[in-house]
Amino acid sequence: MKKSALPDPFEKARLEKGFGEVEDQEDPVIMVLRHKDVRKCAHNWKTFQSGAAPGRIVVPSEVNIRDTRQIPFELDPPLHREYRDLMEDWFRRPLQAPYQAQLSAQISAAIEEVLTKDSVEVVGDFSLPLQSRALTLLLNIPFEEAEKWIAWGTHVFRSEESALDGDKANILYDYIDQEIDKAIEHPGEDLYSVLLASEAQGRKLTKEEVKGTMILTFAGGRDTVINAVTNSIAYFAEHPESLNRLRSEPEIIARAVEELIRYFAPLTHMGRVATEDAQVCEHAVKADSRISLCWASANRDAAVFENPNEVVLDRKINPHLGFGFSHHKCLGATHARQILKTLLHVLIEKVESIDIQDSVENIENWGEFNRKVGFDQLQVKFNALK
Repeated sequence: MKKSALPDPFEKARLEKGFGEVEDQEDPVIMVLRHKDVRKCAHNWKTFQSGAAPGRIVVPSEVNIRDTRQIPFELDPPLHREYRDLMEDWFRRPLQAPYQAQLSAQISAAIEEVLTKDSVEVVGDFSLPLQSRALTLLLNIPFEEAEKWIAWGTHVFRSEESALDGDKANILYDYIDQEIDKAIEHPGEDLYSVLLASEAQGRKLTKEEVKGTMILTFAGGRDTVINAVTNSIAYFAEHPESLNRLRSEPEIIARAVEELIRYFAPLTHMGRVATEDAQVCEHAVKADSRISLCWASANRDAAVFENPNEVVLDRKINPHLGFGFSHHKCLGATHARQILKTLLHVLIEKVESIDIQDSVENIENWGEFNRKVGFDQLQVKFNALK
């Protein structure tokens, strides 16, 4: 098996019963595995809510490391729509030509730098800086600020000792508090200032609401983008014919981005809390218990995707759930897509091939399921296009 392959650990359970069971800090979770059931549950916000206790819909639960509600992620309609409407124009800015030009310059510089080296550790020395520097564009703040975020490492809530590290999380929380205070004192054109000037429910957003939005912006788009970029590099290293195909058919790059997101599913799943007794795949779900919408399993459902365990770069029908589904579809999806699209354009322009030298897999353990989400380390050499 190629190092870039991500096997599907959910197939057997998806076919046989449609769900799995996970213990999580004495708050168990029923994992919904089939594409149609994931979509159905995601759409049914009245039964499966996001507006539970802050941190509870995340798997693993974050209730012990935060009490700030992430907005609009942990809200349900109609409140969710009111807050989301405040932000959608801002998060569509990656579609604008000046934004794309700056992002292209950033990623081109990153590729040119690694082309000068005999060996590069992709996760920490390429994907993390790329994600952090691109985030300065999304927040509309100085490029240099990314160096602080890079110093935090690849995870803002996780350390080598703990999957959920409250002390490390506090570094992010304290930083956001300080930045909000700066924006209050000296308003500018950054996201903090825009949020502080916004209104919902007939009033200005509170500092706590702004903080919740910024926590989501920092944490939600961090590991996911790092995984997507790293996995894509590994894939093209082991499939040079795919890189060559994109070089000769750049018109399929947009479809290739969607397919990479489908196959790699950078976020395994996201939870909901039942508001009443219900059923999932004929399995009883008690009121106030948790389910998870397993995007990674749904994206490999053979009832929906032909050859689901293969990367088909020009897949024409691709209703993947890599960015979620229904009203809670990822607000940062436009930014993430633009990063991957730009990366592919720069790779075909500047990189002949990529050699994998060493790797350490990143495996998530979800009860009976052991899912590879990418790499903890990926050592490669980028070879310049002649």
